Amino acid sequence: MLKKLQKKQIYLIAGVGLCAFLAGAMVSAPQMGRSLSQLLKLSQNQSEQLSEASKAKSSVFPLVSKSLPERAAQLTEIAQTGSSPDRERARYLLASDYLETAEGQKALSLLAGLDKAYPALAPYVLLKQAQAYDLVGEKGKASDLRRKVFKDHAQTPAMVKAAYLIGQPQLQDQAIARFPSHPLTWEIIRTRLQINPNQPNLQFILAQYAHRQPGIVGILDQFVKQPKLRPEDWQVIAKAYWDNDQFTKAKDAYLKAPKTAQSLYRIGRGFQLNKERDQAIASYQKLIQQFPTAEETGTALLRLAEMSASRAAIPYLEQVINKFPDQAPQALVQKAKILQALKDEKSANAAWQLLLGKYSSSDEAAEYRWQTAQKKAKAKDYIGAWQWAQPITTNNPTSILAPRAGFWVGKWATNLGKQEDARKSYEYVLSEFPQSYYAWRSATILGLNVGDFNTIRLMNPEIIPPQRAVPLAGSETFKELYLLGQDRDAWYEWETEFQNKDKPTIGEQFTEGLMRLAKGENLIGINLISRLEDRKTPQEKAEYITLSQQISYWQARYPFPYVKEIEKWSGQRQLNTLLVTALMRQESRFERRIKSPVGATGLMQVMPSTAAWIAPQINMDIKKIDLENPEDNIMLGTWYLDHTHQQYGNNSMLAIASYNAGPGNVAKWLQTIAKQDPDEFVEEIPFDETRNYVRQVFGNYWNYLRLYNPEISALVAKYSREQPQLPNQ
Repeated sequence: MLKKLQKKQIYLIAGVGLCAFLAGAMVSAPQMGRSLSQLLKLSQNQSEQLSEASKAKSSVFPLVSKSLPERAAQLTEIAQTGSSPDRERARYLLASDYLETAEGQKALSLLAGLDKAYPALAPYVLLKQAQAYDLVGEKGKASDLRRKVFKDHAQTPAMVKAAYLIGQPQLQDQAIARFPSHPLTWEIIRTRLQINPNQPNLQFILAQYAHRQPGIVGILDQFVKQPKLRPEDWQVIAKAYWDNDQFTKAKDAYLKAPKTAQSLYRIGRGFQLNKERDQAIASYQKLIQQFPTAEETGTALLRLAEMSASRAAIPYLEQVINKFPDQAPQALVQKAKILQALKDEKSANAAWQLLLGKYSSSDEAAEYRWQTAQKKAKAKDYIGAWQWAQPITTNNPTSILAPRAGFWVGKWATNLGKQEDARKSYEYVLSEFPQSYYAWRSATILGLNVGDFNTIRLMNPEIIPPQRAVPLAGSETFKELYLLGQDRDAWYEWETEFQNKDKPTIGEQFTEGLMRLAKGENLIGINLISRLEDRKTPQEKAEYITLSQQISYWQARYPFPYVKEIEKWSGQRQLNTLLVTALMRQESRFERRIKSPVGATGLMQVMPSTAAWIAPQINMDIKKIDLENPEDNIMLGTWYLDHTHQQYGNNSMLAIASYNAGPGNVAKWLQTIAKQDPDEFVEEIPFDETRNYVRQVFGNYWNYLRLYNPEISALVAKYSREQPQLPNQ
């Protein structure tokens, strides 16, 4: 299930006759607001799904996802008979393919004169020609072309690549001076530092421009030994340490940096994390004194409250409630819980009522309402549960609890014998929250062909692969390189152009996410794209809503790497390809080398002990298995997923739960949790991690189904267009 959903005004009708909690007023039955069809319009085929804003009109770009042999004939035809600019794109991409297979002469014939015909990529055409001349043994011509790039395209990032390949120190000096944020500049610097580590000017460039790159902490540790560093130097160092989770080192650096609200907060937080309580309190107090209205001050007050004993925390929380409206809901929750622990129920209730009244749209208010609704439902007070859950969908449409509340209103309506109301609830959730786990559960209950826990395993849905979206930021050169799949050169361009890394725009962050995905840094890419929904300002929220109308946004959020390996092993194990993909996204975010604290490794997070147990059963030598290799990892992971399905009669919910928690725990739950209603069973799983894991995996599955299967995309669009409404009770 998604963390949040895009913001829009919606109404879920609880039915006239249910009392509002605070005012005691009757719940009205207003018309629902804009339906999701206005925000996420999915039509019946993939070409129509891509909006004009996100679709690149080209016959070449769709070929990027195909292998070199698969696209050769089509590229050749376009290069010979196509119209501009696709003709030039085809020549460039086909020449790049020939260079990959060391066919230099064929590449040269395609590249001749292309720098004039394709000005957006002119310097890269020349660099490709140089590469081709190297392949055919004409080193002099290759060198001349690289020098031509350095001279004629000195104001472009391509000059750094030319300088890097030429290798002359004086040319590389110019590259460092002009383009310090270019990744090849960092390589030049790292090489020099290996020869002579005592070059603080070069270390400082990496601290400024490459502090998110691997190995930077060691360089920072050397740089801080330099004498007479300026306060502004310490500011750069401190931020670099902080961004690399070196909080104690960051705190020490911030102590020598200019004092801002951010630096004072981070000093205090560094002391707090290092269990230096008195110093942390002093730093937070200094921040409150010097920057009384800064956002960091509100957070510092919350930190002081959590460091204080019981009632002593309340004055800090009161300051947050009175002065920092964005953080007031969090403070109210802490205050109410403290007062409840002190048996002051009257004051605690006053805090809860203030939360539900003044801050009814906050996530904290939604959480409190949902907890109360659950208590009512467990007591079989379904009307009371309905009453408490309904405002979540009205007041908190972006909360992760909104689709959950809407779905359970349907379940409770069923328990009350109101079948029509239940149906309307499920249609509503499917329409308004189509990216949620509960949209899938609603679709299942409505009888749509989307698979259920007992049938999903053997489904084989059609999959239409995506086309790369046009990035929302960056130069024409960068966009052409990216859309042509020239990911290394695209990254060089983008890193050089992207200067606003600390406060990126919506378009820049989306583009950065796309670029990370293209580089195979899937965890970072997915997180960057997903976090766009958390933007705070009205303008940013509006920009996010506009972006979230595009299926290209959601496909980037749910990417499809390793599709060939997944299809191969899913087919052999008779597993639903999308279910395997969904599990993989949850386990590793498609990071092939990732390891858990307990040693689970790779795409499907296979434990070495599990691999050793499986290997002899499939006639494999465990010594020849590499869990970081996608082929091996998916082979073993799908075997184990098949095994868990066999254990539970192909019930995918139990199989997925077992994949996370182990068969022993699932066996216990089957003895203690009622099995009649699978949705009730999921809610009753006692492990928070496994309960969330099950919902997230199946939420992932649903998103892959609705984004990559044309039949389900059309169904989701149909429900959005119909704008279902819940009737009055």
